[in-house]
Amino acid sequence: MGYVYLLIAILFEVLATSTLKMSEGFTKVWPSVAVLLGYGVAFYCLSLTLKTMKVGVAYAIWSAVGIVLVSVVGLLFFKQRIDVMGMVGMGLIVIGVIVLMGFSDVSASHS
Repeated sequence: MGYVYLLIAILFEVLATSTLKMSEGFTKVWPSVAVLLGYGVAFYCLSLTLKTMKVGVAYAIWSAVGIVLVSVVGLLFFKQRIDVMGMVGMGLIVIGVIVLMGFSDVSASHS
């Protein structure tokens, strides 16, 4: 269930981060409400994730997937382009998380 909570946390964080731009410095009411609710749900679900997963691993997954998804939202909705080196950097982050997931114990055990 930890991965389900983590996925929900990531999706709400991406929603919140994306609407943060639309809030225009918290001057627009509804985008600002969406930001606060999105981050609230995201951090609550992340806290549930941490019952079964190490904080460093959960945060690495959160960061990598979040970076890629926010970049896609930026491209699709805000017409923000990513250059080649940006894509290379994001690719290295994703590869790092894959290595972490494939070769590390991701449970929250205290061994």
